[in-house]
Amino acid sequence: MIPHRRRGACPSLATPMQTGDGFLARLNLGGQTISLDAGAALCAAARQYGNGIIEVTSRGSVQVRGLTLESVPSFIKAVDDIGIDVADGVPIAVDPLAGLAADEAIDAQALAAALRAAIGAAGLNRRLAPKVAVVIDSGGALHLDALSADVRLRAVSGPGRTGLHIAMGGKAENAVPIGVVALDGAAAAVIRLLQELATHGAAARARNVIRLVGATPFRASIADCLINGADARDSAGIAAIPPRRPRAEPIGFHALRNGRLALGVGLPFGKVDGDRLARLLEMTKKVGAGGLRIAPDRALLITGLGSDDADRLAAEAAALGFITRADDPRRAISACPGAPFCACTAVPMRTLAPDIADAAAALLDGSLTMHLSGCAKGCAHSGPTALTVVGSEGHCGIILDGAAHDRPAVTLAPEALGPRLGRLAQTCNRERLPGEGAAAVLARLGHERIAAILSGEPA
Repeated sequence: MIPHRRRGACPSLATPMQTGDGFLARLNLGGQTISLDAGAALCAAARQYGNGIIEVTSRGSVQVRGLTLESVPSFIKAVDDIGIDVADGVPIAVDPLAGLAADEAIDAQALAAALRAAIGAAGLNRRLAPKVAVVIDSGGALHLDALSADVRLRAVSGPGRTGLHIAMGGKAENAVPIGVVALDGAAAAVIRLLQELATHGAAARARNVIRLVGATPFRASIADCLINGADARDSAGIAAIPPRRPRAEPIGFHALRNGRLALGVGLPFGKVDGDRLARLLEMTKKVGAGGLRIAPDRALLITGLGSDDADRLAAEAAALGFITRADDPRRAISACPGAPFCACTAVPMRTLAPDIADAAAALLDGSLTMHLSGCAKGCAHSGPTALTVVGSEGHCGIILDGAAHDRPAVTLAPEALGPRLGRLAQTCNRERLPGEGAAAVLARLGHERIAAILSGEPA
């Protein structure tokens, strides 16, 4: 029997979600290192109890697809027997290399563990909206600025002092600053903020509450914890609003505090079959790697490598079809599973995605994102993108600078997507000025001309 899921809740290991290819279980691994043997055992369990497909989400969770009503209990037991600790309750994200990175300022894992215990003790897991989330950022290069959260904590430092900047209701670029707290008071401050959020109802999210009533109730709830305000600098020199940082890039090599390296590889369109991942883990084991971490942006981090081993493993991962270059065009596409994996659409988005990536490579230069969505829900990417393709009744609408629920500028048959987007890429190449990215070229072309190109009208 599948346990009852709260309305609007995300799938989990204990409460899988029915999809077009069976049940989907999501594992929130909470920044832990998975041993290579445990990773191989998870691949075997995905094959035995599901359809063998393993996904990594944009937020860094693992998903196993194709489970059945009968196999779900066996899969849950297998994960428990493997020894993988699956976090439940309010999701708390930490840096993907927390505890290992050479450049972190705080122990994010310890704070996350304390916070999970405090949330459980306060009875907040059932009082908060199902998708309420917390981010703890220890200040390293693989930061979490691109993850949206109801409560965000980021390590910030001044002369001789480290604190945690708190913001609410979004990503780093748009979350509302609340203030800075001392490290030893951070867990208590977050509990108060979540308790205040819970007073606004079981469906309340921070961004909506702040939009309606402002941030004052939240700041007031932790006023005695703040070491500076939302728009000041305290005597220790800690800035109230930390500076913006370059985009976190999980793909490539990352220095660890023990002098070793981590290798980040990407899953094309967030998906890999268990056999291919098992082969990568077998290669990884031969070079004596320390383990596996899961990273946001649909990536895996193989830890504990020497420099020669890291180079060799990167080449072998590329040969297996994993993404090993930050500029790989496939990374610019967010694609939902589509048919037959999802019952909401008849369009096989992930099947179409590789051909689209090849045809439109000149567009996918990192300056824009393309979203392939099987339906108007837009599960694979929240918010607008330069080019959003949406399936509807066997056809595909292309939305310009919009989200999946917006009105399409052009409607095409699925098989025409690659050629027409390839035609747009060719135009982009011809029109490109020196040093100009594809996003800037499309902005100059304008929606009317882009729609004409995609419609197949003569040049």
